[in-house]
Amino acid sequence: MTTMLNTLIDEGKTGLFIGGEWQDGSSSIDVIDPATEDLLAAVGAANAVEANQALDAAADSAASWAATAPRQRAEILRKTFELMIEHEEAIAELIVLENGKAFPDALGETRYAAEFFRWFSEEAVRIGGEVRLAPAGDKRIMTMSQPVGISVLITPWNFPAAMATRKLGPALAAGCTTILKPASDTPLTTLAIVHLMQQAGLPAGVVNIMSARGSSDAVDTLLSDSRVRKLSFTGSTAVGRMLLAKAADQVLKTSMELGGNAPFIVFDDADIDDAIAGAMVAKMRNAGEACTAANRIMVHESIAKEFTDKLSSAMSSLKMGPGIDRSTQVGPMVNRKSRDEIAELVELATNDGAKVVTGGTIPDHKGFFYAPTVLNNVKPGDAILKTEIFGPVAPVVTFNTDDEAIAMANDTEYGLISYIYTGDLSRGLRVSEAMESGMVGLNRGLVSDPAAPFGGFKQSGVGREGGFEGIHEFLETKYIAVNW
Repeated sequence: MTTMLNTLIDEGKTGLFIGGEWQDGSSSIDVIDPATEDLLAAVGAANAVEANQALDAAADSAASWAATAPRQRAEILRKTFELMIEHEEAIAELIVLENGKAFPDALGETRYAAEFFRWFSEEAVRIGGEVRLAPAGDKRIMTMSQPVGISVLITPWNFPAAMATRKLGPALAAGCTTILKPASDTPLTTLAIVHLMQQAGLPAGVVNIMSARGSSDAVDTLLSDSRVRKLSFTGSTAVGRMLLAKAADQVLKTSMELGGNAPFIVFDDADIDDAIAGAMVAKMRNAGEACTAANRIMVHESIAKEFTDKLSSAMSSLKMGPGIDRSTQVGPMVNRKSRDEIAELVELATNDGAKVVTGGTIPDHKGFFYAPTVLNNVKPGDAILKTEIFGPVAPVVTFNTDDEAIAMANDTEYGLISYIYTGDLSRGLRVSEAMESGMVGLNRGLVSDPAAPFGGFKQSGVGREGGFEGIHEFLETKYIAVNW
């Protein structure tokens, strides 16, 4: 058990955090180590009564937090960033225990997560407005930005630290009070972060943490209350659609970062070794449990065999095991259901004619592991190319022309990210422009950056997180017509 987990349990910080106080939930959620299937902790879960308590706390502190000087808000975020870096190994170990990812991935996530607090601490003091003369000359057009209000934040299990800070950072910088519901598989990391935020001087009621099961009436209670003005959700497109429907009743401002089905396109003029290195990052970061994961490996027919052989060699050489062993490169899937769904996808693909080049097996020991897998002989219409795999499986499909690659890449309801490898910059930019996705990695397998806008086209979401755009998701623009 890590120092951070010990601290949370010993200090009674595994329940709900409402109004600056820790309290028990009306029920509990078991948090399981996916590498061992052992119980880590029982975390308090909320019902409608406790959801209303969180709403009251957020409402009580809303006016004072909005009126807090931007520099003061910024200093709390900056101090939390420093505390997260100071305790980065303990946080990473906690992520490993409840999520299962390999320690290097967890440490990378912790540092990435902390950066959102640093970035938005700097944005907090740069919230602007504008004054200009109207074209008719009859008045001045004055605009100002104000916090949107109480914000409900719902985060997924695959990046329990980064998805929390990517939402909390801009919300708090903008002057909004918040209610955050972490995923029931991975609530401990969020509790650890708010524990550090307390140490950084977070006022009571500004951040409230409320674990609840996905079908709980607690979320319905939050979204049906007229005091809530903002919903920010990261998760599947299916759940996003349902939440958008619920948000419509109160006409909530919404941000949605939803599913992905990323193409990874390798043209015939690409440096194959560079493309393999990029594919290993894009596919195997977090063992493929990422919405940005390369889902469809599209390779020019002339280099497909060489690329597939090298990719299979790289995938099969990865060390699989519990992430707490720091030499592990691939940890388990987050739970049994996720692991079994991946196995079923591979079985269906082979029934459709795909061939397993490496992997394709569930290890015969405890834990929700699935071996890194490469499939070839995949056809453009196969079901596995239309499904977000969310695991360590790389299906390789071939193409002949640029137009064919572009059409195949865009043949999906999703549009989060695309990856392109080519030795021709003009070709790379031309194809990047043609991609129906909110982000493109051009000769890069990793694009995420707190200073860049993260989000997608089509059914991959609404709005942007991070970058200059991120804070505006939590602000409203007010226009004042004035003469002087």
